[in-house]
Amino acid sequence: MNHIIERPDTIRSIVKTMKKIITAFTFIFFCIIQVQAQIGSNPDVPDHTPMMNKTWDAIDKMAYKVTYNGAKKVYTPFYPKELKALENKVVELPGYMVPLHSGRNHKNFMMSVLPVMQCQFCGSNGIPPMVEVTLKGGAIKFSEDPIKLKGKMIFTKDPLKGNSEIQIIDAELVK
Repeated sequence: MNHIIERPDTIRSIVKTMKKIITAFTFIFFCIIQVQAQIGSNPDVPDHTPMMNKTWDAIDKMAYKVTYNGAKKVYTPFYPKELKALENKVVELPGYMVPLHSGRNHKNFMMSVLPVMQCQFCGSNGIPPMVEVTLKGGAIKFSEDPIKLKGKMIFTKDPLKGNSEIQIIDAELVK
């Protein structure tokens, strides 16, 4: 009769390995639960979907020409024809406020297709399209909710002097 005799150190090794496997599966399980809890399951946390429309699509096509002034790189905005067609036109743009200054009320701010507080990894997949907004009337209160504006789109001649390449001026809230 063949008897297999296990050594105590082999049994300890197997038990130790099983504990590691169980710990790993437990960790993965709780990670999955955490991710599911963050994806659309809380009705108090809005699902931030991009506000893309034809105007934002055109804005998103803006690029930069790289030239050299001696050894210095110079980045000049390039506006493709579908974006150039919107210059000096009144456009409607949905989006999220991105304040330029601290405070509750803003007359001048950036507007983006994504909220500024979207996630802790914002910017890891490139910068979303943005425009600078100057309101026609008084300041409006900052909100994390999307807003819709109507205003005249202009292009900044020299964005290196402090303004965004694309601006919406004389903007008003659209209800």
